[in-house]
Amino acid sequence: MTLFMMFEGGISFGLYDIVHSLTIPGWAVIITLLIQSVYMIAVGIERWLTYSKAKAQSRQYAPKVAQALKTSNIDEAINISDRHKDSHLAMVVSSGLKEFSAHQSGSEITDLEMESSKRALERAIAVKTAELKRGLSGLATVGSTAPFVGLFGTVIGIIGAFQALRSNETAGIGAVGGAIAEALVTTAGGILVAVPAVWLFNYFTNKVTSFGVEMENSASELVDYFIRQRGKSLKS
Repeated sequence: MTLFMMFEGGISFGLYDIVHSLTIPGWAVIITLLIQSVYMIAVGIERWLTYSKAKAQSRQYAPKVAQALKTSNIDEAINISDRHKDSHLAMVVSSGLKEFSAHQSGSEITDLEMESSKRALERAIAVKTAELKRGLSGLATVGSTAPFVGLFGTVIGIIGAFQALRSNETAGIGAVGGAIAEALVTTAGGILVAVPAVWLFNYFTNKVTSFGVEMENSASELVDYFIRQRGKSLKS
């Protein structure tokens, strides 16, 4: 079965005929769409693996670090965090714990030291969020530009069809079939690349938002822990 079939006087345009009739601009459009599709697939696979690892390691990490903090064993909590490098929660918590631990040498934790630990958490969240978003802007670019790349091929194909008609006004569909097929193929190609790119972008953006909420919650809980530790140091 061929992709497109157009008949007039026994002339047919199948998949081979469409490919054979593509002009240089048409090939340029098709190659551009292929490059965009390969990039989309590569980013999609890489981001899916990254987010899956982050989610899996965070599930393992959360109860372990919570148990270490219950016993006020900050060094053990930091070691646990360092062993879960793919976890977004581990990176944030580790940054806050290391900053807090650096100020524990004194007998009393000051407001300035508490603020320093909070800023360390905020910086870690910002850095990890940017890391989680890596590649998503490329998906958005593919999703927004692929239809226009296909539209460019459509315009070229239609121009070719009109030129064929002008050179041979008595010709039928057979004279312009190749140009029309080129226009249809590039349009379909642009849509075929854009739709999954937009879908992936939205899906991964929701994932990053969810991870951001988890990091914010973990940072808030860690700040509460720092406050409790400060209260203990003041009492002592």
